[in-house]
Amino acid sequence: MSSGIVVLKFGGTSLGSPGRVRRAAARVHAHLRRGRRPVVVVSAMGGATDRIVRLLGAVSPGGRPDGREADRALATGEDLSAALLAAALRGRGVGARSLRGGEAGVCAAGAFCGARIEDVDPRPILSLVDSGTVPVISGFQGARDDGETVTLGRGGSDTSAVAIAAALGPAPCHIITDVDAVFDRDPAVHANARRIGEIDPLALVVLAQSGARVIHAEAARLALTHGVTLRVYAHWAPLSGRGGTVVRAARALSEAA
Repeated sequence: MSSGIVVLKFGGTSLGSPGRVRRAAARVHAHLRRGRRPVVVVSAMGGATDRIVRLLGAVSPGGRPDGREADRALATGEDLSAALLAAALRGRGVGARSLRGGEAGVCAAGAFCGARIEDVDPRPILSLVDSGTVPVISGFQGARDDGETVTLGRGGSDTSAVAIAAALGPAPCHIITDVDAVFDRDPAVHANARRIGEIDPLALVVLAQSGARVIHAEAARLALTHGVTLRVYAHWAPLSGRGGTVVRAARALSEAA
């Protein structure tokens, strides 16, 4: 594992206002003060992707946008989040730099609007981290061999974060979202949903595939395959990141997240 690195993935709700962006910057800064080396992955701000989809539909014949231009438009949601969070970090005196997925070494393959991550070259990320700069990476996207930017489909930012964490050692990955923890059922629908403090990665995959309100199923599968330890908690949680749900294999129970 690359010593001290932790991947922090911020969901769209956790970046949904200037105040929340500043709170996210404070969380990243708190990890730096504890001697960790954060690598940040971001989603588009809450509602941004839906607005872009509506705009594309409004200007495209029959409401069906060209795939290439759709991906270039969709990717701007995460790019904006990355730039805003990097700016907020720099405002706190923290060296930070926003990166598109391809700039961060995320190599993708497949069609527009539905590609998959094929590999992550960790060298661009490690170069920044080793220089004392926090990389703030656009999730949900990567670059193909032909240089085109492609998106990964809904939930793709979770997949980006786990794939990057896997390439970095693996490094632990914190998923900062709009629920306190992983629940056995969607707590917004089921009042008696049970909060889970610690769960095995395989059980998380089953929960994700069954529709429980957790991280994206593909991200859960990647965490299982590559041994990435996850911590899932809400953006209003203490800056220590304690609480929430820890996801790790039984053999790694003594490993710190």
